[in-house]
Amino acid sequence: MSASTVVLITGASAGIGAYVAKEYATRGAKLILTARRKKRLEELAAECERLSPKCEAIAVPVDVTKEDDLTEAVAAGVEKFGKVDCVIANAGFSVLGEVENLTIADYERQFDTNIYGVLRTFYAAIKQLKKYKGRFVIVGSVNSYITLPTASPYCMSKFAVRALAEALYSELKSHGVSTTLVCPGFVDSEIRQVDNSGTHHPEAKDLVPAWICMPTDVAARKIVRAVEARKREYVFTGHGKFFVALRQQANWIFQLLIALFASRLIKRREIDKSLPHMERG
Repeated sequence: MSASTVVLITGASAGIGAYVAKEYATRGAKLILTARRKKRLEELAAECERLSPKCEAIAVPVDVTKEDDLTEAVAAGVEKFGKVDCVIANAGFSVLGEVENLTIADYERQFDTNIYGVLRTFYAAIKQLKKYKGRFVIVGSVNSYITLPTASPYCMSKFAVRALAEALYSELKSHGVSTTLVCPGFVDSEIRQVDNSGTHHPEAKDLVPAWICMPTDVAARKIVRAVEARKREYVFTGHGKFFVALRQQANWIFQLLIALFASRLIKRREIDKSLPHMERG
């Protein structure tokens, strides 16, 4: 990677986004850090600059449901660094609940961030990416392939961005722009402390066992390597690879496991939509 690489990251204030920023910082990249929490972004920008004397970082508050915010973030990056040649569409959260207990508004809120937020990021940056033959990265999920009960809004959103990534890969290849879809399984992250409205609850207990979660710094290194190699798609975490392969190669076994698991899962997640809940990477 060239030290002159300029990387814009959405959802950079915590979790995968923050650690990807720090990984790029160690490589001397210039960073445009975006998310809704300005103070967290500013602290991260300062930390990134401490990691490498070559790294420069700016914090730009962005809500990916607002098109103008993303346009302004790209403009700020161009003004500060002269270009934007790598964009990581990472911002997202999860709405959970049984379908009959959810509303159209729940699905709209999920899609507005997880799908349309990716599209808004793409539209804001595509001219820069074409100009510099850059990289566009979508952070998907193992749930791009696997649907779980009580997680239909989230899974639908991740299936959708996988379709988008496949289309963009073909459409942008002739322009020298790579599209990379990264699909993690469980990663150590704050995302599972966020409720159905997108509000963070730092006191909430993570219901995913720690032993199955990949450390966030490890996940970040894997993501950056995949991006720099211009991989078309990268599924990672051991359990993630296993279940995607099982779904593709022995779907009847996978469906049997889901059927056995579903009733217990639904009982465990009798979700009040105002409370924190389990989410995925």
